[in-house]
Amino acid sequence: MSKQSEYLMPKQAAELLMVSSNTLRHWTQQGLLKAVITAGGHRRFKREEVERFLHERNANDIEKLKVLIVDDDPNFSQYLKDVLNTNPQVEATDIAHNGFDAGAKIHSFHPNVVLLDLIMPDLDGFAVCRQIKNAPETSSIRIIAMTGEHTDENVQEIISSGAETCLAKPFKSKVLFDAMKLTHKRD
Repeated sequence: MSKQSEYLMPKQAAELLMVSSNTLRHWTQQGLLKAVITAGGHRRFKREEVERFLHERNANDIEKLKVLIVDDDPNFSQYLKDVLNTNPQVEATDIAHNGFDAGAKIHSFHPNVVLLDLIMPDLDGFAVCRQIKNAPETSSIRIIAMTGEHTDENVQEIISSGAETCLAKPFKSKVLFDAMKLTHKRD
């Protein structure tokens, strides 16, 4: 194994552990997962350390996700909720049918992930995403955008606003689980 592949960058380690970068940082600060600090002050993780940590952790100890679905289509929102509730890595789901409700539910429900429709009346997904990412207390929430108007412009704008990705509606559960970095049964 080459020296380069022995160490993982934080994003790679987080993907391997199927958690957010913030959770990885939290585990490192608690001393649960050892990191090497480079001369430039960046964290790197030995692959064997990440694998050790993964095997030692009980699946119940791994972060379970709370997912807020923000979509003005009640049928699609309920479909997503039903799909997510079949995944053991999802602790709870809630639905907001517009951007204003999303703001209130983010502060009461405390989601780890927001599934965010782009095109909604009044307060659209772009504005909601910017508000979440610009507030220090909510900036660590992962945002996965989704839209029936999947254009290059919309995708670029929502990614630059802070979303991880933008899914084209309709999509299969496998696409959703992959975007959320959740395990799933193979179709």
